[in-house]
Amino acid sequence: MKRVLAACAALVLATSTAARAEEVDLELVLLVDVSRSMTMGELEIQRQGYASALRSDEVYAAVQAGLLQRIALTYVEWAGGQNVIVDWTVLEGREDLDAFARAVEMTSTIGMRRTSISGALAFGAEMIEANDYEGLRRVIDISGDGPNNQGRIVTDARDDVLARRIVINGLPLMTQEGMGGRWHLDDLDVYYESCVTGGPGSFVIPVLDWTDFGEAVRRKLVLEIASGSGGVGLEGIQDVQFAPAKPPYDCEIGEKIWEQRRMDWWEP
Repeated sequence: MKRVLAACAALVLATSTAARAEEVDLELVLLVDVSRSMTMGELEIQRQGYASALRSDEVYAAVQAGLLQRIALTYVEWAGGQNVIVDWTVLEGREDLDAFARAVEMTSTIGMRRTSISGALAFGAEMIEANDYEGLRRVIDISGDGPNNQGRIVTDARDDVLARRIVINGLPLMTQEGMGGRWHLDDLDVYYESCVTGGPGSFVIPVLDWTDFGEAVRRKLVLEIASGSGGVGLEGIQDVQFAPAKPPYDCEIGEKIWEQRRMDWWEP
């Protein structure tokens, strides 16, 4: 009898919690790479790129094209760990988008060591599961300038996230400035396609030059926000590299590069 009562209480609690959840068109986690392989200039380009995209007419139109015309968004910086810069916020009008953009611009970022894509994905999924929103779609968007080299194997983390019905999109930063050249993968976009992203409609938009970053972010946000609106709001969005069927790929290449670098450092 006690077990039955406990089960009923748990069901009532879960139902009441779900009833309190605010419905939105999209729950979106922006995971932004701030590893030490990136320069301070590159970090500033990232912040300004996201802020500019959020203020764009295209992103506003994408929000308005949704069934509920509101999304829940959070901005998280990551490398070996994670740091929530702007917590979950509901965005509906231009004022909301501008306020979120200002919060991003006010960020003073200090680069963090290592690159744990797997840790970032797990963190993003937990943020989605624990928030107070109920999205028609749930998406993690992750940018990065190198492969996973810390924590769980990235494919294990990816598969766990996909099992929760969360889509993962990617923004591989394929530039070679700063320290990132030491860990550069010529086919980082293929790595993201094969090892990181997944789920219905998932895609990868590579950034080949920092001058293209702002435009890439704008396109990416419009695609993520408007993808459930039957194409409304996607006008003018072209040349997007959607993730194809994933070919065989060594998804532990980042760990192997890190180990080789570590051995080189310690060789007499």
